[in-house]
Amino acid sequence: MEKYEPATIEPKWQEVWEAERAFYVKNPEPGTEPEKKFYMLEMLPYPSGTLHMGHVLNYTLGDVLTHFRRRNGSTVLRPMGYDSFGLPAENAAIREGGHPREIIERNIAHIRGEMKRLGWAVDWDREASAHEPEYYRWTQWLFLKFFEAGLAYRKEALVNWCPNDQTVVANEYVIDGKCERCGAEVVARSMEQWFFRITAYADALLADLKVLDWPERTKAIQTNWIGRSEGAEVLFRVEELDLDLPVFTTRPDTLFGATFFVLAPEHPLVEQLANDEVREYVQKAVARPVAQRQTKDKDGVFTGHYVVNPVNDERIPIWVADYVLMDYGTGAIMAVPAHDERDLEFAQRYELPVRPVIDEEANGLLDSGGFTGLPADEAKEKIVEWLREQGRGAPAVSYRLRDWSMSRQRYWGCPIPIIHCEEHGPVPVPEQDLPVLLPEVEDYRPKGKPPLASNEEWMNVPCPICGKPARREADTMDTFVDSSWYFLRYCDPHNDQAPFDRRLVDYWMPVDQYIGGIDHATGHLLYSRFFIKAMNDFDLVGFREPFQGLFHQGWVRQGGTKMSKSKGNVTGPDQLVDMYGADAVRLYILFMGPADQDMEWTEEGVEGISRFLRRLWRIVNEVVERAPAGDPGSTHLARAAHRTIARVSDDIDRRLQFNTPIAAVMELVNELGRAPEDQAARFAAETAVTLIQPWAPHIAEELWSRLGHERLWDEPWPQADPAMLERDTFELVIQVNGRVRDRVEVAADSSDEDLVAQAKASPRVQAYLDGKIRKEIVVPGKLVNLVI
Repeated sequence: MEKYEPATIEPKWQEVWEAERAFYVKNPEPGTEPEKKFYMLEMLPYPSGTLHMGHVLNYTLGDVLTHFRRRNGSTVLRPMGYDSFGLPAENAAIREGGHPREIIERNIAHIRGEMKRLGWAVDWDREASAHEPEYYRWTQWLFLKFFEAGLAYRKEALVNWCPNDQTVVANEYVIDGKCERCGAEVVARSMEQWFFRITAYADALLADLKVLDWPERTKAIQTNWIGRSEGAEVLFRVEELDLDLPVFTTRPDTLFGATFFVLAPEHPLVEQLANDEVREYVQKAVARPVAQRQTKDKDGVFTGHYVVNPVNDERIPIWVADYVLMDYGTGAIMAVPAHDERDLEFAQRYELPVRPVIDEEANGLLDSGGFTGLPADEAKEKIVEWLREQGRGAPAVSYRLRDWSMSRQRYWGCPIPIIHCEEHGPVPVPEQDLPVLLPEVEDYRPKGKPPLASNEEWMNVPCPICGKPARREADTMDTFVDSSWYFLRYCDPHNDQAPFDRRLVDYWMPVDQYIGGIDHATGHLLYSRFFIKAMNDFDLVGFREPFQGLFHQGWVRQGGTKMSKSKGNVTGPDQLVDMYGADAVRLYILFMGPADQDMEWTEEGVEGISRFLRRLWRIVNEVVERAPAGDPGSTHLARAAHRTIARVSDDIDRRLQFNTPIAAVMELVNELGRAPEDQAARFAAETAVTLIQPWAPHIAEELWSRLGHERLWDEPWPQADPAMLERDTFELVIQVNGRVRDRVEVAADSSDEDLVAQAKASPRVQAYLDGKIRKEIVVPGKLVNLVI
């Protein structure tokens, strides 16, 4: 018998698949679209380095589903590309001391080689990279569509600034006050920024979650991030400035208990009210990370000004305090210390009045003028109605979600196609002049201002409207703009007249199964949903959601932390493939545990999987040599094969489980090894090979051909015979003190007492029953464990 040699078998079949264009999918001609399509997609990688085992997990999951769906009759689109613009790529180039383009393109070539070596079923004709002008031309084109619709705008605002990366960080990627990318503490900085008006779609983003096949946890994360609250907007008057300050509150029933008023340090009115003490406080407060502001002792400063409470005309003092954030409501609150813990802590520190206005036991109002005695819920409505009649308030809805800050002061990104003219303001670059190519600069490293601004020749251009001297926008786009539409480009990747053909994206989209990390729940996944809804309103696409199904893989950890190129704690697949072969690596990464849970990486288990593959190779080749084809009958082995088909199919299709099917095939191989003369031996061997194919396609193809067949990648998925799933008997495992001592076939309807009796009657078991049996444990349909 030939030795199992993955180094020979795997390249052989990869060449066959490529020659046969096995996994390439042509776009259908009009009127010929297959009814059963399946768009399989995993989040595209950052080419800031090479692949690590976290990537191997992600893309092998997608590969298993790709093979399963193909063999169940779907036309499967499974493309690949690279998120090659942005901070990860630029930081990698800075570390290595090269130009980002050179580093990225070298990494892409290596990643592509790794992916092909692992045998992933990818349509390589659809490959796309965000840094290629053929791609970012259309990123710029889409930006201009958003700009024309009023969904992209520029304003001065306080933004999150990472002092390490020297750029703005979107709210969604500030984690516990730190930059998600590098871990540096983020500070607030006021600067001109470009924003996408994602808040215009807040209600739609919430409402449409119900139509998605997403984990409930992810839906909850997005729901909380959008943070829709119903309440009232109440106007507090600053008489000396002749203006009204709006406050959003969900508790208008507590208005009579407001004893002071607080502005966030970033509130635009603060400068009008400020004295030297206030300015000094604000300067320190805005530099504090948000997480610190929320947890530290409450402090603030009195402005010397007052507002008038609209429900009782009481003048209450205006304070500035950093426990109030601009991210919620209007950035101003009415402080009700009797019914809010944070307000109470602040009031106690500065000896401010505390006035209870809710009887917590009776849930009724106290000392609230004409509303005293009303139940709180009824009082909310009546107080808001009274405020509306007086012109001092109205029902309102507030959101935690803020507009997407999407411009970056870095070099390696998509240029923003805007020209600034003194007379006409921000002017779009004419469509015929796209793409605005990323220019060369002498030094692309971050210095706190846009590196593109150093290229004066590139910056200075005439205004497209008046022809007068003007300047280009020097910021570049957030890399999450690139990834908010890449899945559309895959549908029509070589189109040079448009970002995509509407007919093609409407056919392939939405993505049927998307795989990626839950860390993108409030970033990429939310941004992409916003993009698609806006593009639907622009009549560019005929659907409202990008990803119908979503699966979050767990983190592959090493040394207790998430494996990540930015953290430097990575293990790549190359050396493991050299030692064990691609099939062993693919099998092991999915056999380690449930794919949606975190797992600690260890190489020791790869050898065990390699032994299984060698055993599979030996047993199937033995079947080839001595087991003729024929009717498998209804033997125990034939039934085991059908049960395995049913179990593997259900685990993939319904349960999205990827480790238990491997165990099921292992059990079948063990059954086959114990019964090589069974008339169903060949059927069982074929079943094991065809079922393991999505995980280990190379060895499966080789064994399939030796069994006398061809093109397993196109072979229909096996179907279990329902009649063969009905069991008259089952194999009873008999244990003594937890160790297996025998296996016997017993009637399926045996009682627990019968099972124990048959276990005790086994000659093999009796040899271990020297002492008294202390306990009898029965798992119906599976085992008996005798404890002595």
